[in-house]
Amino acid sequence: MTPDTPSPPADTPTLQLWKKATALPFGSRLFTAAVSLKAPYFRTALPHVVEMRPGRCVVRGPLWWGNKNHIGTFHVIAACNLAEFAMGMVAEATVPTTHRWIPVGMQTAYPAKATGGLTVTAELAEIPDFTQITSGTDIPIPLTFVDAAGNEPITGTITIRVSPKK
Repeated sequence: MTPDTPSPPADTPTLQLWKKATALPFGSRLFTAAVSLKAPYFRTALPHVVEMRPGRCVVRGPLWWGNKNHIGTFHVIAACNLAEFAMGMVAEATVPTTHRWIPVGMQTAYPAKATGGLTVTAELAEIPDFTQITSGTDIPIPLTFVDAAGNEPITGTITIRVSPKK
């Protein structure tokens, strides 16, 4: 590490909880349930966090009658719900306690039908140097959607605005 290289971010409270939970049997499920209690709307997508670290979160959601569209595939808005869950978890794992974040936009395209459940990965190309963020800064979080057949039926990006806490 050089003097110009920012130090890696300290573990956020959410990331600390993830690490503690995943040391237990069924810990990732317990963690996901706890997050879903805090933000209950996300339960409709039946998310399951399977990986979380600064800059990356992977969430799976099954295809079930509550998120099927009229043709029996994963409804795109339910997929967006799953994506927002993944984005929130990567933000919570990455943005230090000195800063706050809020989503300010989502862009999606759905060029194909999703077959079966979805795995959504929210991943930053690089973790920002938060010491340099002194006012509202927009950070795009690219999303990858992979269905049960291994296809990418949806593409998307959610932008969050990060600013220092007041």
